[in-house]
Amino acid sequence: MDDGEFLAARFEEHRPHLRAVAYRMLGSVSEADDAVQEAWLRLSGANSDEVENLGGWLTTVVARVALNVLRTRRRRPEEPLETHLPDPIISNAAGMDPEDEALLADSVGLALLVVLDALTPAERLAFVLHDMFAVSFEDIAPIIERTPTAARQLASRARRRVRGAPATPEVDTARQREVVDAFLAASRHGDFDALVAVLDPDVVLRADTGAVPGAVTRVIRGAAAVANQALTFARFQRASQPVLVNGSAGLVSIADGQPVAVMGFTVADGRITEIDILADPDRLRDIDLDTLRD
Repeated sequence: MDDGEFLAARFEEHRPHLRAVAYRMLGSVSEADDAVQEAWLRLSGANSDEVENLGGWLTTVVARVALNVLRTRRRRPEEPLETHLPDPIISNAAGMDPEDEALLADSVGLALLVVLDALTPAERLAFVLHDMFAVSFEDIAPIIERTPTAARQLASRARRRVRGAPATPEVDTARQREVVDAFLAASRHGDFDALVAVLDPDVVLRADTGAVPGAVTRVIRGAAAVANQALTFARFQRASQPVLVNGSAGLVSIADGQPVAVMGFTVADGRITEIDILADPDRLRDIDLDTLRD
């Protein structure tokens, strides 16, 4: 094995970790992969003999790239980040493959990613690197051009935002599926009372149909308002199959052999607290249905 092959092999050992960092930072699979690829390009063009801690060096590179992407997003007024729907990670209902498990370690659901989207870029980086990957504030500080104390304060502020989110989601996928199935059955029958009963009073529905690139086209709040969308839910259930969406119970709706919608659910305390619907044809195009079949 020559030096180039050896370096490539070492990089591949770190790829799952780097993708996980980038996905939490960006909420986008394609942008996360781009950030990881940029890290490889920088490594291949650097003098690797001078890199003492390759994992730390690569994590810093990916974090810097992701930070620049987040800052660029903030400068685009046509993309209102407070309503952006992150890329869902869709897996077979029977369980996630090892690659998805690595990407979603620590239960990174869509609900958490939506909360992270509301943070400033520096807050998000400090929180993700420190709280999710145990990177020290001394190492975080140079990335965001702040002191370690300031980096600590940013992470603390972000942590309060995260803790202020809705109740801790249910982690038992079988229990999640029971609640989701009850919701879907009620929507099929147009049973308004049954729908409201399975929805949290403060439930939030987000739907991205692709009408405005990068933005959610509709946000609905409250059990009664969401229950009024029963016909929409019933339509998405036709020719559908159960899947895992970011490790939680979800649904893929199929028409003419192509995915037309993905529904992800967040369940807490026996009720649905969040529903995320992705129906943007461009974002659904890369879904491989064969990998989702039992």
